[in-house]
Amino acid sequence: MRFSTLVRHIREGTKNVFRNGWMSFASMGSIIVSLFILGVFMILALNVDKLASQIENQVEIRVYLQLGTEQAKIDDINRQIGRIPEVKKVTFVSKEEGLQRLKENLDPDAQSALDGYENENNPLPDAFDVEVFDPQKVADVAKQIQAINASDADQPILGVKYGQGTVEKLFKITNAVRNVGLIVVAGLAVMAMFLISTTVKMTILARRREIAIMKLVGATNSFIRWPFFVEGVLIGVFGAAVTSAILLYGYSWLIRTTQYDLGLMLIKFASMQDVGGFIAGTLLVLGALLGIWGSTVSVRKYLKV
Repeated sequence: MRFSTLVRHIREGTKNVFRNGWMSFASMGSIIVSLFILGVFMILALNVDKLASQIENQVEIRVYLQLGTEQAKIDDINRQIGRIPEVKKVTFVSKEEGLQRLKENLDPDAQSALDGYENENNPLPDAFDVEVFDPQKVADVAKQIQAINASDADQPILGVKYGQGTVEKLFKITNAVRNVGLIVVAGLAVMAMFLISTTVKMTILARRREIAIMKLVGATNSFIRWPFFVEGVLIGVFGAAVTSAILLYGYSWLIRTTQYDLGLMLIKFASMQDVGGFIAGTLLVLGALLGIWGSTVSVRKYLKV
């Protein structure tokens, strides 16, 4: 295709957007409404995924050591656990620090019950806090740590705790939530495609006489199709841009007005940096593709003259 022909198609497609004012507005409105509903559920799905990740990242393994374990043995266990590929970080928690943590978790009025348990009277064992790269691997890592203990004749590890049973149920719930979110978003995307296609078909139907005349005077299918193609892209992209602006402004306002209350409950929305680029980029691409798809499919019928 020559450059001058391409420029002509772009010019004609742009003119058609304004020439068919109400029909273009109807198509654009359909895209805005459909993508707005889709965008809301996409933002919801992103935040649900973030919340699920926050919950999963709080899962860690606590390795308790036998009372009186020598420092050399503690250092050796630390090194062996750190060499496990799935382990992200190993933190030693002395029995003194463990007692202090226990006090901090108690009501202030009940903390005095632990008085007198310092130093030699401290009944708590030394321990390790073990973080993993993938929280869903905690059970496998726990088994590897238990294997380290089994291979040592001294059996220096008293116990390995990670919330067995509860953690597995938690992961099933978070995975189910993610899968439901994906299914809902995919279903809404398909519904948006059919809704937008129907609206664009109405636009093309109103101009079927124009297409028929162009065919009768010898215009090729490609020559007729390209302006509609450009028109569809412009309507789709503009509709997606308006939708993105509304959604991101509303989401920004929601973050500003609720961050204090939700912060008290230790709940955080996904940041604008995480949401903004993804939502805007996805909606713009979807808008363009939906505009192109609707125009191409709808005009094909009237090219058969």
